[in-house]
Amino acid sequence: MSGGSDIEVEIVYGKSGSARVIKQTVPERATIRQAIEQSGILTRYPDIDLDNNKVGIFSRKKQLHDPVCAGDRIEIYQPLQVDPKEARRRRAKKLAG
Repeated sequence: MSGGSDIEVEIVYGKSGSARVIKQTVPERATIRQAIEQSGILTRYPDIDLDNNKVGIFSRKKQLHDPVCAGDRIEIYQPLQVDPKEARRRRAKKLAG
């Protein structure tokens, strides 16, 4: 990636009730993957696996190859611990009796 100007984005990863926010300057044509890798967050949190963790921008699901824009908040989501359908079944069963 060469030419163009740099933009600022935020990379956010929530873990154990808190969130880590990293402000990062990237080339204006950077992808979500490139911004995440450049931020160094993968070194700080080796449990992040970009092949399994979903990502989004401002709570909207995105793909790693999607480009970022100035001011974007890139979110790395943790894998679900329980299938949402199973969680609903458990709650319904608990309420029923």
